[in-house]
Amino acid sequence: MNYLSVENLSKYYGEKLLFEQISFGIDKGQKVALIAKNGTGKTTLLNLINGLDLPDNGTITVRGDIKIGYLQQVFDNQLNTSIINTIFDSDNSSAIAIANYEKALHVYSLQPTESNRLSMEKAIVEMDNLQAWDFESRVKEVLHKFQIEDIFLNINQLSGGQRKKVALVRLILNQPDFLILDEPTNHLDIEMIEWLENYLSTANTTLLMVTHDRFFLDKVCTEILELESGNLYRYKGKYGYYLEKKEERLSNQIAQTLKAKSIYRRELEWMRSTPQARSTKAKARIDSFEQVQQKAKQKFEQNNPDFAVKTERLGHKILEINDIGFSYGDKIIIKNFSYIFKKGERCGIVGKNGSGKTTILRLIINELKPDYGKITTGETIVLGYYSQDGMSATNNGKRVIDVVKEHAEMVRMANGNLLSASAFLNHFGFLPDMQYTFYENLSGGQQRKLHLLMVLLKNPNFLILDEPTNDFDIETLTILEDFLLNFKGCLLVVSHDRWLMDKLAEHIFVMQDNGKIKDYYGNYSDYKLQAKSEEKTKKTLLKQQKTSSLSPPSQPQKTQKRTYKEEIEKQQLEKEIEETELRKNNLLEMLNSGTGTAQEMQQWSEEYALCDKILLEKMDRWLFLEEK
Repeated sequence: MNYLSVENLSKYYGEKLLFEQISFGIDKGQKVALIAKNGTGKTTLLNLINGLDLPDNGTITVRGDIKIGYLQQVFDNQLNTSIINTIFDSDNSSAIAIANYEKALHVYSLQPTESNRLSMEKAIVEMDNLQAWDFESRVKEVLHKFQIEDIFLNINQLSGGQRKKVALVRLILNQPDFLILDEPTNHLDIEMIEWLENYLSTANTTLLMVTHDRFFLDKVCTEILELESGNLYRYKGKYGYYLEKKEERLSNQIAQTLKAKSIYRRELEWMRSTPQARSTKAKARIDSFEQVQQKAKQKFEQNNPDFAVKTERLGHKILEINDIGFSYGDKIIIKNFSYIFKKGERCGIVGKNGSGKTTILRLIINELKPDYGKITTGETIVLGYYSQDGMSATNNGKRVIDVVKEHAEMVRMANGNLLSASAFLNHFGFLPDMQYTFYENLSGGQQRKLHLLMVLLKNPNFLILDEPTNDFDIETLTILEDFLLNFKGCLLVVSHDRWLMDKLAEHIFVMQDNGKIKDYYGNYSDYKLQAKSEEKTKKTLLKQQKTSSLSPPSQPQKTQKRTYKEEIEKQQLEKEIEETELRKNNLLEMLNSGTGTAQEMQQWSEEYALCDKILLEKMDRWLFLEEK
């Protein structure tokens, strides 16, 4: 069943062609991602589909009997109303009943009068009649996941990011047939993203979305549409399949362009030597020449994968954090945290919004002082800090190229070569015409990208990045990853981009609610696997304790006895668990000593993660045998 049909669609933005005569369709149940560079028409296409803009040519047909839900990238609803009214602005009778119940309950809690009590009881009866309590539980689950606690706040009191969360919650609860989402993961922490990821991948919903979150895209979508140079390409597969097939397509296009250039040179000689022809045959050859010329002059951007700036030499002492603590008022953010950074180490920090990720970065760069403990920086360390706040507004009135040249006319690369400021900007997607744009005329994403480049230009040997990927398109993210993989110094990254964390981080710090910081050796996926295994073991132990406490002493629970073979296995497991724990502790000491080479540190880190995995598997088996 076809939900959406787009035929021969064209759209200009001023004189700039965004796309020309593109066609595609989306059927019921398909989950499709739309990707492209920033500024090439992704959001415009979504607005056209939703009737918020008009095409220059072509037709858009949406099935008439379906309900569409559209989440815009920027949510600027300025309605003078509350969150609850926004979320439950629906013709769904259960939604209306829940809104009435929540309002009556809220009013009664503030003023417990007889009249308000009767209103609340009436709302409860209405909930009972409609059997809306299950839906009410679902509502509270979604609100909790997106950290929306006070549903009686006015929308105008919220930030743009909070308003977008409210809009997303409303969409989820309204359960439209066809969801259209523009950057749904912006402003969400990893826990929220993973919940949304699971919901969208399992829900019986048709989906079209724009996202730069490749992990999210790969988990949710099974087809990819790519807008490039005004054309639309379709890939029927996940993100990994798309990367493979795009590489094939580009290789074929480059081969065709090289062939066209050869033909073009030969035809150009003929055009120069032949007077304007009058015959039909010669005219056909001239027309063919123009087509060959267009193909021969196609340009393909090829980035240097070994592109890296020169960094200052790292000494033996890098950065030491000694038993620090920090609180905001009564809220403990960091408690008794110590760590010694080693040469070339790549660490990531994850945690809920508000858990203190940015705080620990500000402590390291000395913007904040710890309540106790000490942070010591080595003499050779040159810190480069990318903050979410961005660059100073003092750059207004300056062109992009001038902002860079104020720092350096030439950039020294890792191989010793010098690169002009213009060529450096060009590598990161600031093409020559954009380099002469005034800073204040750049989009938010472009300003953040320029801020990141200015940090890299300082030749730091310890890079600290706080959410460096917000509002970057996928191509820019790939260039940034390649650059950071070639970076020879230390790297500390806060990011909700799990794809980036998997590629860059070898060690994960997890910010926890009680001020503790737990560390895992391995990338983000390793950490999630280990955390799930630990959670499973914890649940098993809790279940065992609960069963034990509920069983009366006089009537012991009947259990199946262990066989002789299982008894021997249990004893062997106890020995192996002890040996694995000892090896794990030894590895941790070796990792924290900072005495090994980069290769040895990598080997120890991988062995530590493997020991942890083996230990959890053996503990699970031992617990099973112990219960028998």
